[in-house]
Amino acid sequence: MTQVFFGGPDKPPGFLRDLLARHVDDVPPGGEIVWSTYYFRDLALAEALIRARHRGVRVRLCIEASPKLRSANDMVRRRLASQDGLGEGLRPIHHLLPAHLHEKIYVFSHPTPFAFVGSFNPSGNIPEDPIVIREIGDQDRGHNYLAAFDEPPFVESLRQHVLSLYTGKWHMLEHYTGAAKEDLTDGQLSIFYFPRSDASIVSRLMSDRPYERVRIAVSHFRDGHLARVLARLARDGTTVEVIAHDTLRRVPHRIEERITAQGVGFLRYAHPLGFPMHSKFILLAARGFQRVLLGSMNLTLTSRLLNHEILVVADNEPAVFDLFNTRWEHMLLEARSFGNGPGGQDGRPS
Repeated sequence: MTQVFFGGPDKPPGFLRDLLARHVDDVPPGGEIVWSTYYFRDLALAEALIRARHRGVRVRLCIEASPKLRSANDMVRRRLASQDGLGEGLRPIHHLLPAHLHEKIYVFSHPTPFAFVGSFNPSGNIPEDPIVIREIGDQDRGHNYLAAFDEPPFVESLRQHVLSLYTGKWHMLEHYTGAAKEDLTDGQLSIFYFPRSDASIVSRLMSDRPYERVRIAVSHFRDGHLARVLARLARDGTTVEVIAHDTLRRVPHRIEERITAQGVGFLRYAHPLGFPMHSKFILLAARGFQRVLLGSMNLTLTSRLLNHEILVVADNEPAVFDLFNTRWEHMLLEARSFGNGPGGQDGRPS
């Protein structure tokens, strides 16, 4: 069964990081915690992982070695890399190509094995650094989510994937070969790992049947190929609606202009306090069929071609679809209450 937990301005600050912290504290001696994340700045959460290791939990953490804000992870990395921290349990992931470890996967062995997948990085800290917040946004207050899965093959696939990163199992080019992939379909759920050779999988999933409605929440949208896919869907009569982060660096005007010219509904989410819209999901609805695409992927070339990303596909799971659709409509009403519209509240070029 899938549960979805949403963070945002309508939730308590730190709602998702507190959720992770509680589950870390609940893993008993002899258990296991296996994580992969992009930003990790939360020293209190890092200390929770260290306490888990000291009480006998096997902790394995993969973290991006060179995020866009290069110094963001340094303090937590130093603490976790110390001998009384995680020691060898920490694995910073380096890249030869201009790519990133952008996936967010949090696997726990107890109380029964389960995994969170979603858009949330533990990137807040106390006291907070306003310079960092201006650059990456307050992820503890902005829109994010974590989806929990407890299906055994699904959880084990995610666990093995993160452990393969931790051990350096695959060389970079092997990620683009079919033999090196670890994709899984289990019932109505599928996992797709990136990078991969068939990088057009997202556009294929959006085009494999005559969808009546497509709704997208995305923080970064710079991929011209996917913009053309949305424009084509709109021309063919599909109702296509996008809620995007407000800044032009993450979603440039050229993308907005290309898709709105073909009838795509487009809204920039600009919270008056600057809280980000960091969620990433796609809702596809056809007659008698519903699909949710969720995970860490942005609509960018880097996400599609280079990054380590996770894409989960849930087909005909009405409860999951309804949760994400309700959240999409909540963000829409929020943005409209702020006076947001095409072009953003103030067209901020950050």
